[in-house]
Amino acid sequence: MSKTHYVYIMASAKNGTLYIGVTNDIGRRAAEHREGLVSGLTKKHAIKKLIYFESFADIGLAIGRQTRLKKWKRRWKMELIETANPAWNDLFETFTG
Repeated sequence: MSKTHYVYIMASAKNGTLYIGVTNDIGRRAAEHREGLVSGLTKKHAIKKLIYFESFADIGLAIGRQTRLKKWKRRWKMELIETANPAWNDLFETFTG
């Protein structure tokens, strides 16, 4: 049985600081960010909103996508988010609700 892997973007607020990560358990990982259990950038900037994600069956593809997204210009990342989630809704409930 294959696992699903996720590339995700968290934000501190609309148009705020962004964090791009990869995980095989997006509900758990988003909860860790929300609870301040992830040290570094996400804790320092209170990055708690899950605003975008993509799913992959292959971890290599997920890591490749994460690497590419991290190299994107901020404007491109914002356009990606705005297209998929124009209201910047917190998608955390998608995985926990």
